[in-house]
This record gives sequence, structure tokens and C-alpha cells, in this order.
Amino acid sequence: MVRYIPHHEIDKQKWDKCISDSVNRIVYGFSWYLDIICPGWDGLVEGDYDSVFPLTYNRKYLIKYLYQPYFAQQLGLFSRNLLSGKLVQDFLDAIPQKFRFVEIHLNSMNKVDVNRIQTVKRLNHELDLIHSYPDLVLNYDQNTRRNIRKAQNEDLVTGNKVDPDELISLFRENYGKQEERVKFHHYQVLRNMMEYCLKNTFSFITGIYLPDGSLCAGAFFLKDNSRLIYQLAASNLKAREKGAMFLMVDHIIRDHSGLPMILDFEGSNDKNVARFYKGFGATEISYYKVLINRLPQPWRFFYTFRKGEDPSQ
Repeated sequence: MVRYIPHHEIDKQKWDKCISDSVNRIVYGFSWYLDIICPGWDGLVEGDYDSVFPLTYNRKYLIKYLYQPYFAQQLGLFSRNLLSGKLVQDFLDAIPQKFRFVEIHLNSMNKVDVNRIQTVKRLNHELDLIHSYPDLVLNYDQNTRRNIRKAQNEDLVTGNKVDPDELISLFRENYGKQEERVKFHHYQVLRNMMEYCLKNTFSFITGIYLPDGSLCAGAFFLKDNSRLIYQLAASNLKAREKGAMFLMVDHIIRDHSGLPMILDFEGSNDKNVARFYKGFGATEISYYKVLINRLPQPWRFFYTFRKGEDPSQ
């Protein structure tokens, strides 16, 4: 039986044990991570925390709704047991009626009946790092190889002691204006998450420096069990001209090759971004965005939500 549990009643030790033991374990599902990106989240639980499903919610115009928080690409159902389509549907059906609108991302192992519920197929890209580095390089495309060689001839330096504020500043200066939905509050959440993860060795930041010592590109990676997540990346114009991001990803692949790990690129449906990931031999992995609209008329037509809305907006 699936039951709803409000945040203050959740046994986080049992919750995290379920995430840790789940066949589809991913760092986004742990209670400490959810506490950072969506304080006050609720949950659905089956049995003695044999299966769990986080409910990340907000309120707008007195209406409660579920949304997908920034910095967690996929959530949905996590379980120690077989992840059948029926079990996923049982959890979706158990979402309390008080959540009048639902727009969330299930994880890639959550299968749904697309004829029964409204969904949007989304794409992720993953690379299995178990192979040797020479074997992995064989799957690089010609453009990726060319850009790596170009970057190697530019005297760029790779470093792993990048300050979180450096990377966030690089992102804001080069992508902040394009990503208008990323507000000041989101940067605060990002910084808190990065600091916590770095302190507890759940992550690292890799940077690429120009010959003059200035940071031109960097990426924050979440590391958990058998998955390495390409969480946040940023680069400036000089980095893009010199192929710095190609060099950085190649560096990560080289350092982690031969290990039983998946490099999770965290996207993307954008064809240009997807082309970059596929250039390293990454394969497409699909997951679903689920939409449930329980709003009464006329709210159903006039009530709109933006991806990643939170109480600060």
C-alpha cells in the first residue's frame, strides 16, 4: 500500500537506506539533497520504505503543485523491488488530490503507460566508462578529436581546485542572461549544494585555465556510487574558441576510464548540446516528464506554471 507522508514525519534514515539500496539509485533522491534543493518536500512510501517517491512542491495563488526543482534532472520512484509499470502507476495515482497540478520528471527506469497519462519524452546522454581509455577514444567522432587536438596545442592547463564561486561567476557572466529563469535564489541553492557536496566528497570541480592563469572553462561533477553527473558547466568565448570544453571532458573520461561508472551528461533535448555529448560516444537514454492537471475551470486554461518555480519567485 502506498501512503503519503508529510515532510516532518519522514524517517530520513530509512528513506536514504531505500535510495542507497535501490536498483535505480541516484544522488538526487537522497533526503539531504532534497533538503537543499526543495526544503519541506513530502513523500510517498510503500511498505517499510521499500519504495519511495519524493513530492517536491510549491504553492501559487493558494494552489499547491508539484514541480521539478533545479539541479535534479530526474526523480520519481525509487525501489528495492522490481520497478514495474504498475508500481509506477500506483505511486502516480497516490499523489494527493491537494496537489492540483503536477509537472515532474520520472527517472529513466520508471516506465509509464503513455496512453493512460500525459507525458513528454525527454533525452539524457550517458557514457559507460568501464572500458579502457584507448577503447573509449575509438568512439569519439572526428569533430571531437579535432577539437581536443586544437585545445592541446593551446597550452591550456587542467586543474581540480576551482572555487565554487569562480565557476558560478563564470556561468553567470556567460550564460546568466540567456537563462532568464535562473534567479538569484537558484544561485544560492546551487552554491549551498556545491559546498555541501564538496565538503562531504560527493563531488569535485574541474577547471581549464588559459596560459595567463585565468579560468576559461569549468564543470561541477556530482559523484555517487557508480554515477558521475555533469551537473553544471560554464565557459567563456576564449574557451569556446580554443576547444577547452572538449579537453575537459576528455580529461574526465581519461581519469575515470576502466571504472564501473556511468558518465551522466544530464541532457539534452537541444540538438547542438546533444551533438557535443554524442561526440564522446554517449548514448541516448529516455525518461518522461509527467503532467497531471486537476485544476477546475477556468483555472485549467489560465493557470500557467514555469519550469522550476519556487517560493522565491
